[in-house]
Amino acid sequence: MSAADTIYALSSAVGKAGVSIVRVSGTGAFHSLQKITGTASHEPRVANVFALKDKKGAVIDRALVLSFTGPNSFTGEDVVEYHVHGSQAVLEALFETLSTFDGHRMATGGEFTKRAFENGKMDLTAAEAIADLIDAQTQAQREQALNQMDGALARLYEGWRAELVKIMAYIEAVIDFPDEDVPDSQIQTQIPALQKLIRAISVHLNDGHRGERLRDGIQIAILGAPNAGKSSLLNALAKRDVAIVSPMAGTTRDVIEAHLNINGYPVILADTAGLRVEELKDDGGHGSVESEGIKRALKRADDADIKLLLFDGTQELPNKNTLSLKDDDSIIVFTKKDDPKFIGKDGIAISSTTNEGIDKLIMALSDKISKSFNDSRETPSLTRSRHRDSLEETLQRLEHSLTAKLPELMAEDIRMAARGLGRITGRVDVEDLLDVIFRDFCIGK
Repeated sequence: MSAADTIYALSSAVGKAGVSIVRVSGTGAFHSLQKITGTASHEPRVANVFALKDKKGAVIDRALVLSFTGPNSFTGEDVVEYHVHGSQAVLEALFETLSTFDGHRMATGGEFTKRAFENGKMDLTAAEAIADLIDAQTQAQREQALNQMDGALARLYEGWRAELVKIMAYIEAVIDFPDEDVPDSQIQTQIPALQKLIRAISVHLNDGHRGERLRDGIQIAILGAPNAGKSSLLNALAKRDVAIVSPMAGTTRDVIEAHLNINGYPVILADTAGLRVEELKDDGGHGSVESEGIKRALKRADDADIKLLLFDGTQELPNKNTLSLKDDDSIIVFTKKDDPKFIGKDGIAISSTTNEGIDKLIMALSDKISKSFNDSRETPSLTRSRHRDSLEETLQRLEHSLTAKLPELMAEDIRMAARGLGRITGRVDVEDLLDVIFRDFCIGK
């Protein structure tokens, strides 16, 4: 494979469709267009309908064709899009014909977007946002991806990098021109600017992983004593039978998940094993399995963004193990509202049998999620661990620069900090990252 190859792939969804889009990009895109349509009279950025023909002159399909002349295209190269009828037979015939042209080959996953990055059409954060936008299942995920794709993160990081370059210029002036009229005190004048950047990057990093959580899904754990109604609540919220419901205590032994959309936010709802008050004997059988389930439940409670603490409303006293997990990230839920003995004032009473109170619980969940993630819609958030790793390295370098005993050491720390920011957007030293970043893209994008 070569970057000089002309690549092609299906850019719309796989499978039977009314219309499918085949994208071709590279120096040979217009040549193959001319041969397939039998005409050179195609005007870029104007939709035309042509009969597409194979090498033997047989008609493949009648299709709408759009062409874009590089660098004014998605990839920065000459690009042709064939909007054909979406049958497997049509696509196979078109792909087979394209493969007969010199220098043409099927694109690999993410290769169109990779070429757009390499041709300066976007930075790496925008390229990653395209993948997030394709995968977005909720409105909040869509908004975050669009914000990043429009350059919000790139502008933030490039702004910081420009500040560092400016600071570094002052420091290196002292180093490079010791005999000139550049006083050493000039370095001290840059300290406040460095401290300001350190504070800004620290605040950005200390965001509670909002961007990553929004991208991957907000973790909500359902916790409570055995037979408190956890599995019934999971099924009620998911509106389908996800978990087995039984009057026998201890039915749920492992964590069971359901993926939901709550007010535009992606949620991973987890049903967990019941929390017993008494000690369980690890006898290698029933007790050991249930003990492991409880350990996993407690681990899920520690990792959860929000905890739904369920208390059996038919019991006279709340479960102590469940009550011990209460904190600011918890919502108290009293189950079995249709046969209550104990309903606290600071909780939500529900019945998974009649669905009474379920809407109120969903509203409470929505409010709690919105308050936690509201800021992330207004300011760009970190969405990937590689961003966080580079920023943490940048912060470490900047903090170390303030303790440097020589201007040369201080300048080197700042230079490496600026380099760390540049790696996030793809400005410097990213060749080894490209395959990792684009390997999860779908073919055709």
